[in-house]
Amino acid sequence: MSEHGLHTHAPHEEAIHHAADGAGQHHSLGQWVAIFTAILAAFGALVSYQGSHLMNEVLLYKNEAVLEKARATDQWNYYQSVSTKLHLLELGEILDPAKKDAFQPKIAKYQQQKNEIKTQAQELEAQSARANSESARLNRPHNQLEISMIFLQIAISLASITALTRKRWLFGLGVLSAIGGIGLWASAMLLATHG
Repeated sequence: MSEHGLHTHAPHEEAIHHAADGAGQHHSLGQWVAIFTAILAAFGALVSYQGSHLMNEVLLYKNEAVLEKARATDQWNYYQSVSTKLHLLELGEILDPAKKDAFQPKIAKYQQQKNEIKTQAQELEAQSARANSESARLNRPHNQLEISMIFLQIAISLASITALTRKRWLFGLGVLSAIGGIGLWASAMLLATHG
């Protein structure tokens, strides 16, 4: 305190005191831009995580579809092999009718195997188709999350330019871009959960 009862503060103390006095009052454009950017950056991190998680699921289902298709192909190859053996036995039966009784048990065995193998191959193909369908279903919201992230990044860029230029209309464009990004994110989340 001075001898006349006046108290002066250092410039940085004045700035802190002024900021504390104005905390509940009007925020400057720079403060709004900073808050807006921080919120968008956090939200962008969430969207990025969700997009990565969804892409992992897309790839998991796509891999499952490929694996089941390969198993179905193996079964169809086995089916073809059993069919060839069956046809050779049937040909042997025609060429040597005296051995018909010897060929019959083997022919019956191969006919039964063919039916079982065909059923297994068809089920594996159906599993592959289901996994492929689920992969495609999850890829649609993933694409929306990617576009959502682009809108959020544009909003952050516009906010940064606003901080430099003090052009409020740029901040308005940033807000619109952020709203578009958030809308796409919400739509993607609905698609992902309700298909």
